Amino acid sequence: MRDVAIIGIGITKFGELWDKSFRQLIAEAGSKAIIDAGIEGKEIDAIYVGSMSAGRFIGQEHVGALVADSSGFAHLHIPAIRVESACASGGLALRQGYLSVASGMNDIVVVGGIEKMSDVGGTAATETLATAADQEWEAFFGATFPGIYAMIATKHMHDYGTTREQLAQVAVKNHANGALNPNAQFRREISLDTVIKAPPVAQPLGLLDCSPVSDGAASLILCPAEKAKKYTDKPVKIIGSGQASDTLALHARDSICTFNSTVYAARMAYKQAKKTPKDIDVAEVHDCFTIAEIIAIEDLGFVEKGEGGKAIDNNITTLDGSLPVNTSGGLKAKGHPVGATGVAQVVEIVTQLRGEAEKRQVKDATIGLAHNVGGCGASCIVHILEAM
Repeated sequence: MRDVAIIGIGITKFGELWDKSFRQLIAEAGSKAIIDAGIEGKEIDAIYVGSMSAGRFIGQEHVGALVADSSGFAHLHIPAIRVESACASGGLALRQGYLSVASGMNDIVVVGGIEKMSDVGGTAATETLATAADQEWEAFFGATFPGIYAMIATKHMHDYGTTREQLAQVAVKNHANGALNPNAQFRREISLDTVIKAPPVAQPLGLLDCSPVSDGAASLILCPAEKAKKYTDKPVKIIGSGQASDTLALHARDSICTFNSTVYAARMAYKQAKKTPKDIDVAEVHDCFTIAEIIAIEDLGFVEKGEGGKAIDNNITTLDGSLPVNTSGGLKAKGHPVGATGVAQVVEIVTQLRGEAEKRQVKDATIGLAHNVGGCGASCIVHILEAM
């Protein structure tokens, strides 16, 4: 297996982008990445694109071919593959692209992530996202992801003493980071009191504990690490890639406060990278709800199980903390166009490792981790990256 590097990144603004279509968004992100890498279309061997549910959000399937066409590559007849793993579709697209380069099958690969969610109403968006849950045992009975994560939060609070204020502080921190990110959906800081007094969604979660409905796209260019310096003087190597699954329904798990897909995907990525959680300088984790970030930093091994809330209290995960988490603003503030999220997380890590994050830059960051979850942990992809 060959080492693989990221030589180009591109991302659109995230938000309710009424004036941009699905086609325009993916073409914009892809063009930015191609220009950043300094490659030409004729050099591209394959395209992998993550998109959870374009069929329901915009009525369009056959997404792989659409992306190749919208990017102006139809005449080159490049293989284009759509990848789906619910909210982890982007992370899985990267893993598939990574494996294709590592295996020697391809040399230059474009990885994209895209979702256009605001073309449907809020109720329709919630119903579409619920298709990532178990239809027979959860969605059929009216369970939505806010409700499911609210149950997880309630159990975590009961078992470990996690407080409402600790949940809210995750949102406060991520909005502070998002305020520094020009591509974030929400570029404003919020107070602890504002989060706690926000309209309730599912007890104990309020509106500001939940990631928004978003539009957006992100893209990466991969190549063999040995050729990376030909294209850029700041390549970033993928040194670990892990993927794991778990039961689709929450009730079938030993604990709803541990996502074993994260535990096992992280274990795989750490082993391949020959790193431990202590080696990570910056991380982007899947904070679809505030409780999800707390559970993620536990399951990734950054803190002990049950200590996630205390880590928030101790400012471990802030920009100037010992392990900055979600410097982009996370799903909570940057936005969560589900198919694009996993790719956008890696765009942020690459930006940090290049030293190009400006006001949100983590000092001396050389190793970063991206953690992308599907549904409520039925799938997970973890990547570890290192500045070359």
